[in-house]
Amino acid sequence: MDRIKVAQLMEDQGLVPLFFNSDISICKKVLKACYDGGARLMEFTNRGLFAHEVFSELSKYKIEHLPGMALGIGSVQDAATAALFMQCGADFVVTASLKEDVAIACNKRKVLWSAGCGTLSEISKAEELGCEIVKLFPGSVYGPNFVKSIRAPQPWTKIMPTGGVAPTTENLSSWFNAGVTCVGMGSKLISKDLISAGNFEELQQNVKETLQLIKSIRKD
Repeated sequence: MDRIKVAQLMEDQGLVPLFFNSDISICKKVLKACYDGGARLMEFTNRGLFAHEVFSELSKYKIEHLPGMALGIGSVQDAATAALFMQCGADFVVTASLKEDVAIACNKRKVLWSAGCGTLSEISKAEELGCEIVKLFPGSVYGPNFVKSIRAPQPWTKIMPTGGVAPTTENLSSWFNAGVTCVGMGSKLISKDLISAGNFEELQQNVKETLQLIKSIRKD
């Protein structure tokens, strides 16, 4: 998917669900539940052995069954890993820290990448390297006031906090009122309890309600 389209999806939707599981059948059900709940973005985190094999199958499933869905890869540490997952169909690449080699690899393929940053200098450097939406990680450490402080001198900066984001009115209001473009949400949205219970219908509803909540907060 074109990187500009992915960036627009992130901005329009306001939510990027994060998930990892080594079982491809579970991954497909999670992705389908998020899709049916209205999500058009999913970040699969690179956190286990043979993750690229699971991702490859998930990418094929997405292409065949979930039109309009952007599937990205997170927790990327180097350019070689980024290249491997792009070859497996990654629509976007997310790193936990600022990695210039990843930026170069993604820019060559015209694939959106989001760099994890924690200072104004890192954010500025990421933008110089072509980062459209900066990942603020861990969000729980920095908080909404950090976002306000960054966007005061740089109102053009687009930020996606990850970690410390919860699907509640209070939490999401604090982030979006501070000026974030979107939020990344993992276990607070896709909980281990839901997955172990196989309750994918509830996951679908949770995603739907979270998207509606974000939309409502943005209108206020």
